[in-house]
Amino acid sequence: MDSTSAAPLTGPTTDSDPDDNFSWLEDIHGAAAVDWVRKRNAATEDMLHDEAYRSLESSVLSVLDAQDRIPMATKRGRYYYNFWRDASHPKGLWRRTTWQSYAGEDPDWQILLDVDALAAAEGTDWVFAGAALLRPPEGGDYLRALLRLSPDGGDAVAVREFDLQAARFVPDGFSLPAGKSQVSWDGPDAWYVATDFGPGSLTRSGYARTVRRVHRGMDPGQAPEVFAIEASHVMAQVSVDQTPGYRHVTATDVVDFFNTSTSILREGQWVPVEVPTHVRVGLHRQWLMFSPQQEWELGTRTLPSGCLAVADLDAFLSGERTVTVVFTPDADTSLQSSSFTADHLLLTVLHHVSSRILVADPADGWQVRRLEVGGEEHQDLSIGPVDDEDPETANDFWLVSTGFLSPATLSRGTIGAGAPQPIKSSPARFDATGLEVQQHFATSDDGTAVPYFQVGPKDLALDGANPVLMNGYGGFETSLTPSYSGVVGRAWLRRESTSGRNGVYVLTNIRGGGEYGPAWHRAALRENRPRAYEDFAAIARDLVHRGVTRPEHLAATGRSNGGLLVGNMLTVYPELFGAISCGVPLLDMRRYTRLSAGHSWIAEYGDPDVAEDWEFIAGFSPYHLLDAALAAGKTFPTTLFWSATSDDRVGPVQARKMAAKMLDAQVPGIWYRESLEGGHAGASDNRQSAQMLATSYEFLWRAVS
Repeated sequence: MDSTSAAPLTGPTTDSDPDDNFSWLEDIHGAAAVDWVRKRNAATEDMLHDEAYRSLESSVLSVLDAQDRIPMATKRGRYYYNFWRDASHPKGLWRRTTWQSYAGEDPDWQILLDVDALAAAEGTDWVFAGAALLRPPEGGDYLRALLRLSPDGGDAVAVREFDLQAARFVPDGFSLPAGKSQVSWDGPDAWYVATDFGPGSLTRSGYARTVRRVHRGMDPGQAPEVFAIEASHVMAQVSVDQTPGYRHVTATDVVDFFNTSTSILREGQWVPVEVPTHVRVGLHRQWLMFSPQQEWELGTRTLPSGCLAVADLDAFLSGERTVTVVFTPDADTSLQSSSFTADHLLLTVLHHVSSRILVADPADGWQVRRLEVGGEEHQDLSIGPVDDEDPETANDFWLVSTGFLSPATLSRGTIGAGAPQPIKSSPARFDATGLEVQQHFATSDDGTAVPYFQVGPKDLALDGANPVLMNGYGGFETSLTPSYSGVVGRAWLRRESTSGRNGVYVLTNIRGGGEYGPAWHRAALRENRPRAYEDFAAIARDLVHRGVTRPEHLAATGRSNGGLLVGNMLTVYPELFGAISCGVPLLDMRRYTRLSAGHSWIAEYGDPDVAEDWEFIAGFSPYHLLDAALAAGKTFPTTLFWSATSDDRVGPVQARKMAAKMLDAQVPGIWYRESLEGGHAGASDNRQSAQMLATSYEFLWRAVS
């Protein structure tokens, strides 16, 4: 769900449910809806925003704005590029420096774009959303970039051509107005554009259905169409890899969130990569990479779900089916990501939700070895190439390591040249003395063992009186891994209740996620979605059974698909929790496909317009489950719903309607807050993030501590 999205819903829907008393809140910018939001915001702020809140907000903001955080960088040519926000530059600076400077304690940055200055000059609250640099001729300097700028923090972005030497936008250069566009350079004077070209050019999900190749000076709407997909599919994309000697133009038909078809341009024709749509396809130089999400029958072989296989590109396109399986998962281990240096394949895998790094050598028959990086038992590792096209860095890699109690460290290494060397480390943002990390397994309703991490005091009293915060997601094959958060440390772990108890933080790894590979995800798809909720409830019960907490001291938080998760806790398992924070959530599953980008998630949840699907979707739609819960006289935990007006992915509508429905039913302890900006993230700068985070944490802490 956290990918680019469809067009925002900006007015009342034309097919509102006549039986829904709160459908008027679907008019996002309507006067009545905005007035309701303003009043609910005021009530929440009056209740919560006192001196304790302001102190927490200031503490959270100091973490987000800290000058000594690691400036993560991307190497392109001679320079290392970074985007940076702090108190002096809340909208941020896009900047670059040399390696010698970057490796020092105080890098000397060249400012390319001051987003605050741009916003002030143009009267638009621009949010930087990334840059695509034009690959120069071999040995040349990078001269141009396509910048993505959101006018409100949503997924819709404007695209503008930028001159890296002059540090300014190119007059009359390539540009697109704000939209859900995908673009790719094709040399200095052409680009592939997937955007809204007018009637018939969008899918039902609101993404581009067609792609055009646009020459400089040409109106994109008049350019020739080079690729198109069915309107029932999700998105069309064309990308160009300009690696010297390995230029590839690739078209992708995103059938749904988990199925794609890939074609490669050969002699002016699209040549399909003939594999099942569930097989994820990657391309690097002369290699095709395959990661099947189900068992894949290939000739006389069966490739297991979740494996990684490679094949020679030219041979495979010509009909040969010789593949080499580089990684095979087991019951405890799953593949999370893969990337290439010039001569090696880098793999990140999870073993019981802790990271390991593997390296495969194509020159040695794809032999795999583990890269020893040290660290703690429960940690998160991410690895990627520095710049595989520069001969001096061809096999260099970045490694970022972190854990719940260990701040991030950025290291750099070279394959085959010993252990990676630390380059930069983030300082501790809270005192971890006396804290520990434990991993436990709860037994779900169907007997499945479900892991979770518990972070808290070593001498934790198991008397049920500890304030505990559970966090979960459980969808879209997204893995939640051990990582450091100064905000969690300050806002929860180091808070002290009136009885002298510190907070305990619990990260759940429920089904629907990717912690144990595709099968773990499929176990909670569509009609099996309740397995994720049973898992989360089982962990809540296990925490009580082990004496860690009691329901009145147990809080739950989730956002987006995680908001749907805690929405089900609220309506199906309210007796297990004392407080819930439900952020940018899906809640009305009868209408989610008609709101913002919802149509693109049918593969995950099912289609409510299909009677057979609605029969099971109704069983996990909190907006509808609330009716039965109210009729049964259930008591609900105090709940904060929060969203953003500019969220064009899930949208604010579902949170609005759920809060309004519960308030109308006179359910006590229901609160709502909506930011004007920020998109699906809920915030577009650090101050907005601090406000939203502090609001959520302060609300939960007061309720359960």
